[in-house]
Order: sequence, then C-alpha cells, then structure tokens
Amino acid sequence: MERKVKWGVLGYARIARNSVIPGIVKAPNSEFYAIASRDEGRLKECLKEFNCPKAYSSYDELLEDPEVEAVYIPLPNSLHREWTIKAARKGKHVLCEKPIALNTAECLEMIDECRKNNVKLMEAFMYRYTDKTKKVKQLLDSGIIGEVRYISSTFGFFLERENDVRLDRALGGGSLYDVGCYPINFIGMVLGASPVSMSAECIFQNGVDVGFSAVLKYENGVLCTINSWFNAHTHLRSEIIGTKGLIEVPETFFGTPLPITVTTNEGRKEIEVEESDRYMLEVEDFADAIINGREPMFSLEETVRNMKIIDRLLDIAYNK
Repeated sequence: MERKVKWGVLGYARIARNSVIPGIVKAPNSEFYAIASRDEGRLKECLKEFNCPKAYSSYDELLEDPEVEAVYIPLPNSLHREWTIKAARKGKHVLCEKPIALNTAECLEMIDECRKNNVKLMEAFMYRYTDKTKKVKQLLDSGIIGEVRYISSTFGFFLERENDVRLDRALGGGSLYDVGCYPINFIGMVLGASPVSMSAECIFQNGVDVGFSAVLKYENGVLCTINSWFNAHTHLRSEIIGTKGLIEVPETFFGTPLPITVTTNEGRKEIEVEESDRYMLEVEDFADAIINGREPMFSLEETVRNMKIIDRLLDIAYNK
C-alpha cells in the first residue's frame, strides 16, 4: 500500500472546507489527519463532515503532534509568514495558500526557514495542475501562434460579504493579493521572466484595492495587462497573442472543461480540455514530493518572482 502523508490544516476557512480538505481526502497518497480551529463550532462541523482523527483548539497544539507531516495554511494573508515559520521549526512541510506572504522580505524569510529545517514549502497555485494549463503549455511549445507579443489575463468577482477578511488591509486584503496574483503568475508561466517596467491603477474601498489594472512590459517587447476586482461580475479569462495567431483560455484558473480556442490564418479551432480536480492534484504532487524527496512541480523561484511583481505593483498603485 502506498504511504500516505498525514496532513494537518490550520483553520477551517472556506477554501479549506470546500476545496483543499476534500482534495486531501481524495488524494491517494494523503490522509486528512488533524484540524485546528479556535472556533469550537467550526471544529465540530469539520469533525462531523470529514471525521478526521484529531482536532485541536489551537494551531500550536496541532504543530506539536508528531504524526502530522505536512500542514496546509489557509489563514489570512497577514498570518502566512508567522505560521509557516512555526510549522517549519516543528519539522512540518508547508502548503501555503496564495499569496505566500505580504511582501518579498517575508517570502524570502519563509523560504529560508523551511530550507534550514529541511522541510518543503509550496505556494498553492492549484490551477497549475489542470489539463487546461497543460494544454496551454503544449500549444505554446508547438509554436502554433509564433512569437508571443501580447498577453491579457483577468480574474475578478463580486465580493458580497461586507466583513470579509479580504476587505481588511491589516489582514492583507485587496483584489491584487487575492485574485490578481493569478494573472501575474499565468503571465510569468508563459514568459518565464520578470517585467522591466510597470504601470498600475486601482479603485479603493476601505483602504484596499477592490479593482486593479496594470500593464507590464518585458525586455523582449511583450506587453501584458492584468485585471482583478471585487466589485463586478465574475470573469476570468486569458488571451495570448502571437505573430501567427492567438490562444484564448476561458476560465483560466478553474478546472472546468471549457475548450481552449486557437485562431491562426488557417482558421479557428477548439482544443478539448478535460475537467481537472485541481486541488486533489496539487495535494497529490506535494505529498509525492515529500514521500520521494523531490521538489514539487510549482517552484519557489516562481513564487519569489510573483511576490516581487506584486510588491512593485502595490507600491505604484498605493503610493500615487
């Protein structure tokens, strides 16, 4: 029987409850072993829903459990650094929700602590595990659209909950942190580089950006636009335009089977995409990396690049 990594989850947040814990349960090399929450009602809800063996009323207690090998951190962005470092010092591997930190300095400190304690760290960009993303890479590698010249990527939705942590600047709120990080990551995946210049504009509400748009220029002359928001209807889509054609990617960051469209001088065709359980695949890869002593598919180098771009964009937009 394949060895299973025993997971602990710090906090019963919505993303944990609806997506990542079910992913852990379904991953063949993983076991949902422990939950920690300061809310007794949420603990009871989790135990009833998932029947995990251990429940703790504090995050520290969970980290003291020698059976826990890996932890998933879905806490507010402002707590990622603190609890990743505490987990690393207790010898736990860490899958941390995006964005990995509030800034590059925090990110580098987290990476350093994990390396010093010989544990793995990965930022939870689950869309990188979908068939859709795999097909985009294959199309780009085939050269079907020639040299890339423009990329546009968008992820926005209407945030209706008034007291949501994503509207609290002290907790690391804002649309760029929450969903804008995905378009930045997508562009980085396609180009494999950092921009040489940027411009940005945003709409503020309660001190956080509820709408964010930016233009990124790259050394090879590629221009890219990103958009994120909390104040309009849900929309997520990307387009990659090259010298010979374009690739359109609907619902870029979901695991849905909507086809990719490729348009060239020869015409327009749809590329079929399989539905993907992106959270299960993400968990499975990270657990396999632990079991086999390898690096996870999504690299820390990309995480650092993403964080540096977010830093610069926030500085531009918030300090105008």
